[in-house]
Amino acid sequence: MTARLLFRHETILAILTVIALFVLSMLSDKFFTVDNLLNQGRLMSEVGLVALAMTFVIVTGGIDLSVGSILGLTAILFGIFWQSLGLPIPLAMAAAIASGTFAGFVNGLIITRFSVPPLIATLATLALYRGLAEGISQARSVRGYPEWFFFFGQGEVLGVPFQLWILGICTVIAAVILAYTPFGRATYAIGANETAARFSGIRVDAVKLWIYTAAGFMSALAAVIFVSRVTTTRSDMGTGLELDVITGVVLGGTSIFGGKGTILGTALGLILIQALKNGLALSGVKGDGTIVVIGVVLIAAILIGAIFDRNRGG
Repeated sequence: MTARLLFRHETILAILTVIALFVLSMLSDKFFTVDNLLNQGRLMSEVGLVALAMTFVIVTGGIDLSVGSILGLTAILFGIFWQSLGLPIPLAMAAAIASGTFAGFVNGLIITRFSVPPLIATLATLALYRGLAEGISQARSVRGYPEWFFFFGQGEVLGVPFQLWILGICTVIAAVILAYTPFGRATYAIGANETAARFSGIRVDAVKLWIYTAAGFMSALAAVIFVSRVTTTRSDMGTGLELDVITGVVLGGTSIFGGKGTILGTALGLILIQALKNGLALSGVKGDGTIVVIGVVLIAAILIGAIFDRNRGG
C-alpha cells in the first residue's frame, strides 16, 4: 500500500513541485515571498477555474478546445451588456455567464446528439465563438467599469486575493464530486469504457452534456474575473488558454485516453507550471527558454508516470 501511494503520479508530481520550488527560490530571492506567491495565485486563477472542468472533460476521454474562445466571447458580451445595453453590472455579469454556459451546452449538444467527436466539435466552436467575439466587438475594447467591480479580480479577503478563494472553493467542490459522488464514478466509467457504461445503465449523454456545460460555465466565470483583473474587455481575451489548461491537466496525470485523473493532480500541475513561469522569469530566463523547460518537465512527468503505471500493471 505504501509503495503504491509512493509511486502515484500525484506523489511524483508533488515531489517535482517541491524540488522546483526549492531550486527557483535559490535562483531568485524574490521568488519565495508572500507577495509574489499570492500574486502568482492571482494570475493562475482563471486557468485554474477552467482546468477544473477540463479535468472532467478529459477523464471522459473528451477534449474541449473552445474554452478560450468562450472566455473571450463572455468577456465581450459582458462589456456589451453593460455599456451598450445599459444593464447594471450584476445583471450584465449574470447574463454574460449564462451566455458562456449556453456555449458550453451547445458543445455538449453537438457531441452527444450528433455524435461528433469532441476534438472536431470544439475545434469548430473555437472558431465560431472567437469569430462571434470579434464580430460583436468590432475591434473595440470596453473600459470605464466602476471601481467596486475590480474587487473580483484585484481585491483581497483576509490578505488573500478574492479569486483565490473562489478557486479554492471550486477546487474542493470539484474534487469531492469527482472522487466521492455517483456523478464522478460515472465520469470515470465513461472514460474507461463508454460502451460498458451505457450497458451499465449510466446516462452517458446526460453526463457528458452536464460536463461540457460546466466547462462553459467555468470559462464564463473566469472571463468575468479576468475582466475585473485587467480592467478592460477585448475580444482576444483567452487566446491560447485551452493549451495552458490542457497542459496543466495532462501534467497532473489525467489520461488523454480517459478513465484516469484527479483534481489534486490538476492543481499540482498548474502550480508547477506557474512556479516555473514566474521563477524562471525572475531568474532572467527568456520566454522561449521557459517554454522549453515546461515542455521538458511535462514530458518527464508523463514518461515517469507511464513507467510506474506499466510496472504496476506488470
